[in-house]
Amino acid sequence: MKIILASGSPRRSALLTQLGLNFEIQPSNINEDLEGFEPKDLVKELALRKAHSVAQKNKNALVIGADTTVILNGKILGKPSGNEEAKSMLKELSGNTHSVFSGVSLYDTASGKSVTFVEETIVRFSKLSLNEIEFYVQGGSPLDKAGAYGIQDDWGSVFVECIEGDYYNVVGLPLNRLYNELKRFKPEVLEQIYTSS
Repeated sequence: MKIILASGSPRRSALLTQLGLNFEIQPSNINEDLEGFEPKDLVKELALRKAHSVAQKNKNALVIGADTTVILNGKILGKPSGNEEAKSMLKELSGNTHSVFSGVSLYDTASGKSVTFVEETIVRFSKLSLNEIEFYVQGGSPLDKAGAYGIQDDWGSVFVECIEGDYYNVVGLPLNRLYNELKRFKPEVLEQIYTSS
């Protein structure tokens, strides 16, 4: 059984590689502009749709779909459309606490069965100066990240005062939960990890 990551995110790819899994990358092209969902339900729905979209094109595969979003005071902060929106998001996050939700869906194309879950991590930002925000945004890093920051970035990392929950969830894939769900849902895919070491 092959494993497919239904995402073009280099961060998710790096995290799956960190687990020791051999996998292919097939990004989904679903419409992500959904309305009427609570944040937890939204990331679950998008993860499932991504996994299902790629699963339809593959036989005998385990497809992993994922979606991550940042929530501040009930407001969804997705990927910024440009530098000005990135600056605006970072100003909102400055000195505040927000939630990062990641939805992950595991879809077994052979059986048609799937399991989808959500992980939440609480993140507190230090107070940011305008110079710090300008410097970070000029580097271009925030533009492809929900909430306009990456906790793993050289510079974005210094904004984070503390977290409660899985660090890797903020990067884009909750590794501990994913590993334990794989053990329950499809333990045989983990054999490649044990046998290759």
